[in-house]
Parts: sequence; C-alpha cells; structure tokens
Amino acid sequence: MINTVYRLVAPRRFEIAFEDINLFGENAIVRPTNLSICNADMRYYLGTRDANILAQKLPMALIHEGVGRVVFDPTGTYKPGETVVMVPNMPTETDAFIKENYLRSSKFCGSSMDGFLQEFVEISPKRLVKLPEGMDMNVAAFTEIVSVSVHAISRFDEIAHGRRDVIGVWGDGNLGYITSLFLKYTFPKSKIVVFGTVEEKLADFTFADETYLVNQVPEGFTMDHAFECVGGNGSPVAIEQIIDLIRPEATISILGVSEYPVPVNTRMILEKGLRMFGSSRSGVEDFKKTVDMYSKHPEIIDYLGNLISSVNTVRTISDIKDAFEKDTHKSFGKVIMEWEE
Repeated sequence: MINTVYRLVAPRRFEIAFEDINLFGENAIVRPTNLSICNADMRYYLGTRDANILAQKLPMALIHEGVGRVVFDPTGTYKPGETVVMVPNMPTETDAFIKENYLRSSKFCGSSMDGFLQEFVEISPKRLVKLPEGMDMNVAAFTEIVSVSVHAISRFDEIAHGRRDVIGVWGDGNLGYITSLFLKYTFPKSKIVVFGTVEEKLADFTFADETYLVNQVPEGFTMDHAFECVGGNGSPVAIEQIIDLIRPEATISILGVSEYPVPVNTRMILEKGLRMFGSSRSGVEDFKKTVDMYSKHPEIIDYLGNLISSVNTVRTISDIKDAFEKDTHKSFGKVIMEWEE
C-alpha cells in the first residue's frame, strides 16, 4: 500500500514523499482526520531550532497531536471506522521505575521520527486510545497536550503533601488553561488561582476560583503548591515569584519549556524545604486517563473548545502551509487542520 507523507524539508517548505505501508504486519492503519499544530512544530517550521538540530531532524513529517479513523487493525482490537487518538510516544523498551515518556530510547512522532502529517499512519494498536462516541474531533485533536497536563497532575498527586487548599498556576496560555482546568476537576475542593500577564486571556479562565495579573498579587497571598506553565523567557520570573509566595514544604511542578538554562533561587528552595519536579510528554496511561475525564465530565470538552483558534480544511501542501502561517499570527489557542478526503 502506497502512503503519502508530507515532510518539512527546510523552514517553511514541505515536500511530498511516497512510502510503502506493510499490510501484513501487526500494526494498525489509521487515517488522520484532525491534526493540531503545536509550538514544537512551529519551531521546526520557522527554523528557530538550532541549525545543527534542524540538519539532523529534517526532512521529517511534523505533528504529534492528532486523531483519526481506523482503516485496518490486524489484531482486531479496533474496528474499521472507529475514532481514536494516536499516542506519539513510541517506546522501544520497558523499565520498572522509569515511565515510557522519560526513557531516552523512546522515539517521538514529529521529533525523532515522522509525525502524523501523512495520508495514513502505520501504528501499533497499543498506541491507540478509543474516543467517546460523538466526541468533538477538533477538540480531540489536541488531546496530546491535554494528556501532558494530566500526566503532571498525576505525578503531583503522588509527590505533594496532602494540604491542597490553594494551588497556584502560572501561565495564561494554552498549557496554563488546560492545567488549571484539569486541576479544578481533579481536586474540586481546592482553590485554583491563576496568574498571568494578559487580562483579556485571564478572563477566559471562568472555571478558576481566582485570577490575578502577576504584578497585582494581593498582599499576603500564599499557596500550598504551584504549577509553572509559562516557559520561554518568562520562566525565570515566574519561578522566582512562585518560590517567593509559596508555603514551606510545598511542591512546584515545572511544565514550561525553555530553550535556555533558567536560574533558580536555590537558597529559598533550601530554606523552605521545597520540592520541585519537571514533567514532559506523556504515555498511553495518561491518554486513557484523559479520555476517561472526557467521558466523566463532558463539560470539559466545551471548555477546551474555547482554545480552538481556527479550523482549516486541508487538501494540499499549500493548504498545510497556510495553516502553519495562520499559527504564526494567532495570539492564543490552537490551530486545527481538518483533512478533506
């Protein structure tokens, strides 16, 4: 079976490649239907990654956030036509203590192997999770980034002490929105307080108990734990403010990605006895937890729908490029590509 793969060969330039798909192996064949563009995809597309990294990775099909319909599954786990979310993390081994998304040997779609920007995706049925009936496929498209928040919250639940009266979230972007939303549903008795830099963005966090601009924090405010979802150049300031405001023996979850080293006030970490941990990517179990939350709390899907910046019908390379260019102009939310068959 011939497959069409849309690879980025240089910044802002896609080319088509044709490859054979093995129909007689153990992998399933999935037709991607809805794909979501991530900031990591944009760093490749715009060429903002280090030139040596680009030279090593390209050409490569982008996209690690996507859903589709099963075309064929030789194991019979999934029926043709069923809608599934594809898990981009591809482990090659198991470890008794290290989760699949932290194993250095694991591959990741759109980073160390071709992503989902293909006509068909050949993938192990173990890397698929069935979606609820009637699920909004444009929301389901960015389940991967949602699962990253779910993963971080699950780890937090294992690490942090039991006093969780007030949890702070720094970041008014997509990751901050998703993390604070799922914190509210995971710990409904906790007060979720969100901190950001743009008042208009904070206005969308209607599910949060309180929101504040980072330069207007109430006098005497403190919290039991915190999540940093800022990343980039804003990480140092956000982490410094968290350490300053947080209570002793608190736990700080770091989720924001920065290209450069971030200085951290270790003196206050020591004085307060703080725990700080990082989370990256996710695994199959996190996807299952996420989809389970979709089913148990369908209103979550409506909240997540507010993140959709635009939905773009894709037929050609030109359409794909237009969608990526649209992502460069958005101020908030997710750009979705919807394949037209």
